[in-house]
Amino acid sequence: MDSVIAGNASWMLMSAALVLLMTPALALFYGGMTERRGVLNMMLMSFGSLAVVSIIYILWGWSMSYGTESWGGIVANPFEFFGLKDSIFDANGEYLEGAEGYANIIDIGFQLTFAVISTAIISGALAGRVKFGTWMIFSGLWATFVYFPLAHMVWGGGILGEGESSVTSWIFGSEGGEALVAPIDFAGGIVVHISAGTAALVLAIVVGKRQGFPKSVQRPHNLPMVMLGAGLLWFGWFGFNGGSAFAADGLAGLAWVNTTAATAAAILGWLLVEKLRDNYCTSLGAASGVVAGLVTITPAAGDLNPVTSLIMGALGGMLGCLGVGLKFRFGFDDSLDVVGVHLVAGLWGTVAVAFFANDRGIFTGGGAEGWKLLIVQILIAAIAVVFAAVITAIIAVILKATIGWRVTDQIETDGIDFGGHRETGYDIGGRAMRGTTSRN
Repeated sequence: MDSVIAGNASWMLMSAALVLLMTPALALFYGGMTERRGVLNMMLMSFGSLAVVSIIYILWGWSMSYGTESWGGIVANPFEFFGLKDSIFDANGEYLEGAEGYANIIDIGFQLTFAVISTAIISGALAGRVKFGTWMIFSGLWATFVYFPLAHMVWGGGILGEGESSVTSWIFGSEGGEALVAPIDFAGGIVVHISAGTAALVLAIVVGKRQGFPKSVQRPHNLPMVMLGAGLLWFGWFGFNGGSAFAADGLAGLAWVNTTAATAAAILGWLLVEKLRDNYCTSLGAASGVVAGLVTITPAAGDLNPVTSLIMGALGGMLGCLGVGLKFRFGFDDSLDVVGVHLVAGLWGTVAVAFFANDRGIFTGGGAEGWKLLIVQILIAAIAVVFAAVITAIIAVILKATIGWRVTDQIETDGIDFGGHRETGYDIGGRAMRGTTSRN
């Protein structure tokens, strides 16, 4: 292995570790935003997704996402590389090389972490009121029937990608096996954030509201935890976006700087809206602005420059801040603002890249090609929303009709940590936990 490939392999292993860190970071971010009696349940939902999705990704997720036997450009054959067969070693027992020259198993690990965080994001819409077992089953089903197909459609050569059999090729034609107007989703605006945000909206509707929503819902119990989680998400996101260059090169560096620029601008954009609307700025707003900026830049991190990243990020922060109010306007209980942050900012980032993409955007010299790109970005975003919404609704309704989503009213009133897990996050009041063993 030459030094360049070794350096790239090192960066990708580091990026995979950074993205894996994002799920525990999300647990902190969400955990701090919940009430005190539900913090453990909320954090456990992220860790549960980490366990379930990691296992099924190894078994069939990689094959469904990146297998060569595509079923209509929607999803790949789950049995082709089941259990990662023929994906790690070649016929001579050597590590199989991926397209970038380093071992294919490195890319598998990197992609696994994306599937995990995408699923865990959804849990923020369900705080304090759902059965943990139902969530675990949902995690596996959603990753299988929504995330893996979308990953194949966008990144695995499917119909939302840039191949000659893609939707965009049907509209604008192709040349040399690739679409003349290729869609842009650098690190997962469509595959990760639009899909998870749409799923969160559907589940909030199907599962229903918390008791007392919107008048008497508990406020976040630990804002320092929220800010710590946001900071760790930002740190991990450098692997999320920078690693999507698949090499330790200038593109990774550009994605790193663009990620920083957009996120910093989004914080200010969010706080500006708060100040103008409410006459004060909040730590929760700053932390939420971090995530909104990261979501905004994700689909565009490799296709903008730092100045256009500032513009997109600032607007993404503003839109995210306004977006969290949608649940009050339309009456759905998206507990921790997954729809406002991930769906709204994800849609903005996916569409806005058509305005600012280097040499391709409407405002950056793209001309007519920029307008074509705008059509493409809107089209693939819309298809992803419809696909994620329909499949998520089917899964959610089936689970509701069989094992059920909601904990009992009494458990929800008393607190889901003790009622659902026989634990409490904080030893306040000396609640006895009979029948359990303490490790403290």
